[in-house]
Amino acid sequence: MCELFGVSSKRDIWLNDYLETFYSHSDIHCNGWGMVLFDKEPFRFIKEPIKASSSNRLRSLIGNDIVSSNCIAHIRQATIGEVNDDNTHPFSMTDNTDRRWIFMHNGSIFESDVLSPYQYIQKGSTDSERIFLYMIDEINRLYDENQSVEDVDRFELIDRIIREVVLPDNKVNLILYDGEYMYVHKNEENTLYVKELDGGIILSTQPLDDSEWKDFYQNQLIVYRQGEVVYRGTIHNNTYVMDEERMKLLFLA
Repeated sequence: MCELFGVSSKRDIWLNDYLETFYSHSDIHCNGWGMVLFDKEPFRFIKEPIKASSSNRLRSLIGNDIVSSNCIAHIRQATIGEVNDDNTHPFSMTDNTDRRWIFMHNGSIFESDVLSPYQYIQKGSTDSERIFLYMIDEINRLYDENQSVEDVDRFELIDRIIREVVLPDNKVNLILYDGEYMYVHKNEENTLYVKELDGGIILSTQPLDDSEWKDFYQNQLIVYRQGEVVYRGTIHNNTYVMDEERMKLLFLA
């Protein structure tokens, strides 16, 4: 699988220690790394299809102060798709209103009728990219069908899409960012944690220090803006449970 890292805060946070610990997990999650810092335009968007601990670029980046109020990072352990740039997270797309969306995923899709058509048009070969393409298509459809689209309309759409994709056999831990709101979802227990700070939160697949990290909300989309929860999605019952034999078959396929 993969690991996710995210920050949403009202204030800048010094992130070097967190990121050093996070990327140290790349000995296992060795098939690519990525990071996006959102505080300036254009975003600092960096990714490579190599082990994070082998990256001179990452070593140089973390060798300087990384201070940010909005950041996401990813390390990949490939289950579906080759190890190359097109399959390395995060993914980035703009919708028809030029809003830029950033997406990353930890999980596997075993079954989804709505995602299957995207295997013929995607750049890479991951199920993660198919989720993202479907989201952007539906966002564009929302704008085409409505003269006015509010923030809550986008939230309700993303919440519906996640509940469509999260069938009982599909693991969909994700972080999605639209330049203002950070959308977070997990449906496997003990696979995403949150550390609450003064005016902000840090998200990670594994706790990154000895302070208090809480298990993230289960089976519910949570949306943050500057470290505060602004929307909560509909709770569903599709908890993912790891099946090692099925994962082996997926990997071989």
